[in-house]
Amino acid sequence: MSNGNRIGELLVREKLISLQQLRQAQEEQKRTGTTLGATLQKLGYVSDGDITTFLSTQYKVPAVNLDEYEIDADVLKLIGKEVCEKHKIIPVSRAGSALIVAMADPTNLHAIDDLKFLTGFNVEPMVASENAIMAAVERYYNVGPSYEEVMAGFDEGEIGVTAEGGDAVDMNDLEKASEEAPVVRLVNMILLSAIKKGASDIHIEPYEKKLRVRYRVDGVLLEEMAPPLKLRNAIASRVKIMSQLDIAERRLPQDGRIKLKLGKGKEMDFRVSVLPTLWGEKICMRLLDKSNLQLDMTKLGFDKKPLDDFQWAIHQPWGMVLVTGPTGSGKTTTLYSALSELNKVAHNISTAEDPVEYNLHGINQVQMHEEIGLNFAAALRAFLRQDPDIIMVGEIRDFETAEIAVKAALTGHMVLSTLHTNDAPATISRLLNMGVEPFLITASVNLVLAQRLARKACADCKADFPIDKQVLLDIGFTEDQAERARPMKGVGCRTCNGSGYKGRVALYEVMRFSESLKDMVLQGASTAELKAAAIRGGMLTLRMSGIQKVIDGMTTTEEILRVTMAD
Repeated sequence: MSNGNRIGELLVREKLISLQQLRQAQEEQKRTGTTLGATLQKLGYVSDGDITTFLSTQYKVPAVNLDEYEIDADVLKLIGKEVCEKHKIIPVSRAGSALIVAMADPTNLHAIDDLKFLTGFNVEPMVASENAIMAAVERYYNVGPSYEEVMAGFDEGEIGVTAEGGDAVDMNDLEKASEEAPVVRLVNMILLSAIKKGASDIHIEPYEKKLRVRYRVDGVLLEEMAPPLKLRNAIASRVKIMSQLDIAERRLPQDGRIKLKLGKGKEMDFRVSVLPTLWGEKICMRLLDKSNLQLDMTKLGFDKKPLDDFQWAIHQPWGMVLVTGPTGSGKTTTLYSALSELNKVAHNISTAEDPVEYNLHGINQVQMHEEIGLNFAAALRAFLRQDPDIIMVGEIRDFETAEIAVKAALTGHMVLSTLHTNDAPATISRLLNMGVEPFLITASVNLVLAQRLARKACADCKADFPIDKQVLLDIGFTEDQAERARPMKGVGCRTCNGSGYKGRVALYEVMRFSESLKDMVLQGASTAELKAAAIRGGMLTLRMSGIQKVIDGMTTTEEILRVTMAD
């Protein structure tokens, strides 16, 4: 029996997970190829600490928290990265003739014998979860060249490929410069560093006297580096070559895609947009990591009642569910999670997207091409001739799309779509302003959901952060909530790069379109009146949802003020 299966059965026996959860994790493990322990953690059935404590008790071996342990470089040199990955181990420290090693399976005698033979030391095992060990191996052994080391490869005298005034650049020189090893290494470093830091976007921006690279991490832009201005064209050309764009075209915007293979079967997609600006080409790259796509609705951040309402709406036989929020608020993830739940053999699902961000098995996804007339309205019309059950439209931008979507919802189809509005009640006004008749809206819309993403307080360094009660009341806390609340704040550590935040959680405002709200729309009620009635009906606004997350210790009051408006 493999170590993973043995651990799985022991976890069931100790009632830390149910047999059903073990079976689900084994199914997911087969699909993704990851280990059982890592899969159980990804699904949220056990935490890293649970597994470590459990293994420590089970094998009567001390546990080690690798995040809090700084491993000496001389110790790391004793065992190579390949051996660490093969046996799921990492050396921790040396004590005389003993080598202390963190192991995912301390009973693996083959690994211990191997290490004794390789190092000549006696091996003393400690236990850590496989996830923690592999993260430590990545951290300590995968240290690529630093920015300074990459830049040291440039000869200042050889960089000058930019002519003043912009266009007078020899394309052969440009291509040659973009293929030079230091430029290639610099661009690779920009991409890989963004992956390691968990960035969602990379911005490479030329200005009159500066070139800067910024990463968007957990929704906030941070300056990462400032390469020499002379490299702007070489970097732009290298990115264009990687994304198969025309390096000779420097006056028009271009869009492309880069697919990076990162070993162990992992791939990362970058969606590339090149925009000509006053001082050169600005490059924006969106990182699309399918392995991080969270499709389990229960883990997105929904409270119980909003989740029940959303589940009710998407499981209706027909009607429309609208998700609203600004760019980067997680609308696509919410829609994909709804689609993955509805994705059954009995359903024909078609989506019109611009662009298609993630490929979902079993769903017919169509990429929009405005230049040849394939827009959302045209795709919607075609879908209705394709015997659909469920349709997802990337965005309702105009009356034509809105009209067809409403008609599709009225003729027995489930329609999911997004709009750009600030909250759920304002979505109804937006449809009315587009020209959709009130009686069509009330007949077709099942539910409207508004959402935002707030940064989570870092789990490794968050601590109590007392706030004056009056301040909490001013933010929107009730008397009872202000009394109960124990606000937390991250103080900054290595895990969160000193920011105090790591990861994000969604805030939801779910407005179920009840009969009383439909009557109000038909009578011409304003957005404010609709909002007040929805709150009386039990709707939690974005601010209320955020306050609940502060009470739960997940985020901070500053984040809530940053991403939500006062009610």
